[in-house]
Amino acid sequence: MLILMIVLAIIGGATLSVQAALNGRLGSNVGVFKSAFLTFSVGAVVTALLIFFFEPNHAVTLMDVPKWQLLGALCGVPYIVIMVVAVQRIGTAVATVAVIFGQLSMSVLIDNFGWLGNNAISLSGSRISALVCLAIALYFIYSSNKPKPKEVS
Repeated sequence: MLILMIVLAIIGGATLSVQAALNGRLGSNVGVFKSAFLTFSVGAVVTALLIFFFEPNHAVTLMDVPKWQLLGALCGVPYIVIMVVAVQRIGTAVATVAVIFGQLSMSVLIDNFGWLGNNAISLSGSRISALVCLAIALYFIYSSNKPKPKEVS
């Protein structure tokens, strides 16, 4: 089951890169906020259908949970808007690795301090090494970021 979850997370990450590339192009054609709006609108419709057909009943509703837990819904907005803008300027690879570096950095802090109701997982040398390796990867990907000239057909 652990391997399946890791594979699914990798697939999820791959789809985020495809989404970033597509939204970057769309945003340059129709505008950043229209591109973000389309993403959230389609996502809302698809999620509503998934809830209707597949979500089991829960004893607790969205109105019953602590209100701070609802703040996670706001976190997708800056991500989508930033990626639509960033991909246009720095490319999909650099923007994606930068996002992953931000995710990993914040995840390590959340784990270390047990923030947001999560179990604390101590900061270790291997976690710090992973952050350093990812920072180095970001540097190398950014430094080799020379776009190819577009072919005229």
